[in-house]
Amino acid sequence: MKHITKLLTGAAVATMVSFGAHAQEVTLTIQHFLGPKAPAQAQMIEPWAKKIEEESNGRIKFEIFPSMSLGGNPPELYRQVRDGVADIVWTLPGYTPGVFPHTEVFELPGVHLGDARATNLAIWDLMEDMAPDLKDIHPLAVHVHAGQAIHLTQKEVRTVADVKGLKLRTPTRTGSWVIESWGAEPVGMPVPALPQAMSLGVVDGGLVPFEVVPPLKLAELVSYSVEGQGVNSRFGTSVFLFAMNKDRYESLPDDLKEIIDRNSGRDFAAQIGDVFNNVEEVGKKMINDGKGQVVQLTPEEKATFDNASASVVDRWIEEAKSNGIDGAALVEKAKAAVLAHTEQ
Repeated sequence: MKHITKLLTGAAVATMVSFGAHAQEVTLTIQHFLGPKAPAQAQMIEPWAKKIEEESNGRIKFEIFPSMSLGGNPPELYRQVRDGVADIVWTLPGYTPGVFPHTEVFELPGVHLGDARATNLAIWDLMEDMAPDLKDIHPLAVHVHAGQAIHLTQKEVRTVADVKGLKLRTPTRTGSWVIESWGAEPVGMPVPALPQAMSLGVVDGGLVPFEVVPPLKLAELVSYSVEGQGVNSRFGTSVFLFAMNKDRYESLPDDLKEIIDRNSGRDFAAQIGDVFNNVEEVGKKMINDGKGQVVQLTPEEKATFDNASASVVDRWIEEAKSNGIDGAALVEKAKAAVLAHTEQ
């Protein structure tokens, strides 16, 4: 009888443990560097979090910390998620140069052709190539924005000769190389610092997508926003990382992991691409309705920039080689993948 009682007690305990694990509730922190009304939070992070909360019946909850309100500076975001200071972050790999040598390929001139969805799908086609960069975190999405336009406080530019000597903001080293190739001076800074730098004359302008015009109120500062026309209308792009602390992810019950997995990866990245493509027109309208104007270069004018920045690809390939990466092959692979998803 004692033996039976022990068996029943053991079974009951096992059932309770199993149920407890299954019913575990977690609250995950999400930190990023833009404001709460920015498309990154309002149209990407918040809908994603809400969907997961609903699918988990409230067992997964999120606390979102915009504008670095959990502490630290934007360049620290990758280390914060790697080390568990934040459970999840949205950041730019380019804020930590050298840590993401493979993902940089999608920032190079001539790779991204202006369609965020197409480039995001290409990134996931090459995820096996990107894997060494992501080994210390759990990636939820790797994506780009629609592409950089040149936003200027005073001077209208039409050819690469017009930007010579100008101070232009960029967030990444690949962006710095592009600006240098034009004969301009790169000034590295996270995007939240751009409005003040523009208003104080620290920079003459910056490379950012139109997506950030509303949250940063750039329409109050910009006189000219410059882009090309059609396919490859922009001046490169920036890669973004939406990532979770690896240990935090692994600590979740399998059923909660499955919910996060189901809402992450390729399909999520494609949705993000649509978000960032669609918000561009809002920013353009704000520029045209404000003190500035959107300038569209002719193909010949745009070519002066592209021809100058072609050297950046060669520079990146040489550096990649020193890190044991076949950069030339990766560039061609990335270009082919982007082109395959781009509507001509």
